Amino acid sequence: TRDDDSYGYPKHMLKGHNHFVFDVVISSDGQFALSLSWDHTLRLWDLNAGLTMRRFIGHTSDVLAFSFSADNQQIISGSRDKTIKLWNTLGECKYDIKDDGHSEQVSCVRFSPNVMNPVIVSCGWDKVANVRILFCFFFSIRGSLVAF
Repeated sequence: TRDDDSYGYPKHMLKGHNHFVFDVVISSDGQFALSLSWDHTLRLWDLNAGLTMRRFIGHTSDVLAFSFSADNQQIISGSRDKTIKLWNTLGECKYDIKDDGHSEQVSCVRFSPNVMNPVIVSCGWDKVANVRILFCFFFSIRGSLVAF
């Protein structure tokens, strides 16, 4: 038999979304979790406190995909609304890819692991994988878009 105590214990229940929580990821430093939901939002959670730090509001349909940048300073999300959004960790949408993005819902988005060569890849139900080089963006240390 197994000893239930040897497998860990629940520390927090992260509650706040108003619909299905579809996915969650932990930041590379282990301090934060990011969840996405069919309530059209993402939430950034402080794992030590168990509290929502930020809500990311802007998608008009279910959020299906997301990713932290390698340095945990930016977040990218994709949705059934066919858009891809680039956020800072303050919850501010800094760029919205919609007109030249996907013609169907976005099912996956990923950042490249190299912060010096920022690339995002997205794919969707339109049978297309898009690769975008983000050379036209740079962010201040606080995560604000400075120029593009």
